[in-house]
Amino acid sequence: MPTTVYMSIPGQLICRDRAVLLDGTSKIVGIVNVTDDSFFDGGRHATSATAVAHGLKLIEEGASIIDIGGESTRPGFTEIPAEVEAARVVPVIEELVAKTKIPLSVDTYKPAVARAALAAGAHVLNDIRGFQGDPELPGIAAEAACAVILMHNDPSFKTAPGDVLPKLLKFFERSLKIAAQAGVPREKLVLDPGIGFGKTYEQNLELLARIGELRVLGLPLLLGASRKSVIGHTLSLPAEDRLEGTLATTALAVWQRVEFIRVHDVRANARAASMTAAIRTFSKP
Repeated sequence: MPTTVYMSIPGQLICRDRAVLLDGTSKIVGIVNVTDDSFFDGGRHATSATAVAHGLKLIEEGASIIDIGGESTRPGFTEIPAEVEAARVVPVIEELVAKTKIPLSVDTYKPAVARAALAAGAHVLNDIRGFQGDPELPGIAAEAACAVILMHNDPSFKTAPGDVLPKLLKFFERSLKIAAQAGVPREKLVLDPGIGFGKTYEQNLELLARIGELRVLGLPLLLGASRKSVIGHTLSLPAEDRLEGTLATTALAVWQRVEFIRVHDVRANARAASMTAAIRTFSKP
């Protein structure tokens, strides 16, 4: 397996009637959690009005996609009914669709929520189970012709023997096969290594260092490390004090030409991304 793969994926990510240019620059995905218990911002944007206002603020700060979630999936989370989750995200999606032209993503693994969000106008499905959860989800995505973020999330990953990259690739190959069988075009897919989901501290750090190697599958990549526990463990800091650690992960991702970086703090991460990209211009291959 190659140790470094820095090439980017040319073209566009088509998200229903909207698109994101894949031009070698890293795009910022802003997080809007319409929840009361998310690990960092739970309760801050729990109403439709505050969530919409926050989404618009993130767009002004430079977000290319807004990812909207109605259920916290932090470690040890409690699953909520699909109707409660849908009631949280649908009004936000409906209002943001009318107020912005960038793609909106719904962060859910539940078919009922995905259907409702896509009917409300969402353009991207962000599935934390990588199409290896509910078997209905791939068909829903295919019918909607939305883009899909497939996240790695394998309960056996921590203890399974072997190098982290081959194990991730094996998981993603299964996800890609499921997507193809359901009729989801490969060019609509983005891969997320799932930092913080079922991984040891060391595995998370290694994946941050080697995320560019996932490029062997020929698909755009997304990093979601914003304020996560790997940063907290490294710096011995609570979630509210992990911005600087997050900026370091963003710089690493930009250096490896990761297409999408999902963060809570758009302005700061967009600036870090721009600075890193400017320096990278003068690096030798």
